[in-house]
Amino acid sequence: MRVVRASKFRHVFGQALKNDQCYDDIRVSRVTWDSSFCAVNPKFVAIIIEASGGGAFLVLPLLKTGRIDKAYPTVCGHTGPVLDIDWCPHNDHVIASGSEDCTVMVWQIPENGLVTPLAEPVVVLEGHSKRVGIVTWHPTARNVLMSAGCDNLIIIWNVGTGEAMIQLEDMHPDVIFSACWSRNGALICTACKDKNIRVIDPRKEKIVAEKDKAHDGARPMRAIFLADGNVFTTGFSRMSERQLALWNPKSMEEPISVHELDTSNGVLLPFYDADTSVVYLCGKGDSSIRYFEITDEAPFVHYLNTFSSKEPQRGMGYMPKRGLDVNKCEIARFYKLHERKCEPIIMTVPRKSDLFQDDLYPDTAGPDCAIEAEDWFDGKNGEPILISLKNGYVPGKNRDLKVVKKSNVLEGKPAKKAANTSPAESKASPHPSIQNEGKLEELLREVKSLRDLVTLQDHSAPAQDHSLIGR
Repeated sequence: MRVVRASKFRHVFGQALKNDQCYDDIRVSRVTWDSSFCAVNPKFVAIIIEASGGGAFLVLPLLKTGRIDKAYPTVCGHTGPVLDIDWCPHNDHVIASGSEDCTVMVWQIPENGLVTPLAEPVVVLEGHSKRVGIVTWHPTARNVLMSAGCDNLIIIWNVGTGEAMIQLEDMHPDVIFSACWSRNGALICTACKDKNIRVIDPRKEKIVAEKDKAHDGARPMRAIFLADGNVFTTGFSRMSERQLALWNPKSMEEPISVHELDTSNGVLLPFYDADTSVVYLCGKGDSSIRYFEITDEAPFVHYLNTFSSKEPQRGMGYMPKRGLDVNKCEIARFYKLHERKCEPIIMTVPRKSDLFQDDLYPDTAGPDCAIEAEDWFDGKNGEPILISLKNGYVPGKNRDLKVVKKSNVLEGKPAKKAANTSPAESKASPHPSIQNEGKLEELLREVKSLRDLVTLQDHSAPAQDHSLIGR
């Protein structure tokens, strides 16, 4: 009889990077909303910050560590505080944001990051009547975005046309705490203030499975899909103990497994690695990250270890698998938000060999989308397109996001040919259009006439002064 369960992740350890590899002097947002406030991809880290007179977030290239200048440009188009941000999984330069101003905005970040403040989004998605607290991209379909607001409404957008394609009304009687896509994006699961967990088929606009009082406590819950279709939830018991639970959507009467953790009151944010079946739990206000392995054998959710530090976390970013350093056996990287800085934390499996560890790095979801938005809305599904990390991930050239009403998003191609173009063919055209050249000439003429006017006034001003003195 085995006393200790065999697992290659039993000895995973966390390590915070040194100060010179942190992002310092950042005023992290103080808004009272339980989102992670941070989003990361292999090129950039985005952090929601305090901003006077509206909402803003920073977008920093990963290598721009150290002290961040107060004048560093921000993404600042929202008129109310930003509540949630999410990088597009198929384009490392596109990020969506939801705000208290009731809008969702989608932004295109320049190749090397911002050099001037970015106030003009690629598209503004308007449809919510109250603040938008959740934005999350579809995992496999291009340009499909889900948003959830405090109007208890979920909207699924085709970002390529700027249209609200699906509106899930009257399903949630209260505030939606979390919304998550399944691995292939066919279903979504939500956690609501009414203490119910719902599994929804958004295209049929019907609830597939529902569990009332998944966690008895009044504080916010979280629900995420696992790769096998099960649902993992975090919440609170009636005695305010933090809980985690595992559910099978086909029979939601009883959970597969329930664990009670502690009596802290911070909401547990779950981050899931589909390749290794490890779930990391980061409590808001905690100073630790707990991690668990989910398997097919009882008790199904196995505690692995805890990474502890001194400072409490205000939020947390989670790097996609393709952004990790496989040569160092790094299986997860977090970006922990303090009050005034962002600190990377790496999770490593100790191995003596320098060779590629294929058992730690099975093929993972890559940046290519499986299907187009129109196909998904027509009812098709696409599994994630997997890539190998054996030689490390090399990012490709991302095309610009263009919004074309009633058409697809493509750069420099006619709308009719949009569906057939490959990412390689659809790179930006190096030549500006004739229309743009015309606008540019017109602007230059206006600037010249204004300059002449100012010069004329400068010359006439001294003459007027002399005439006044003479009088």
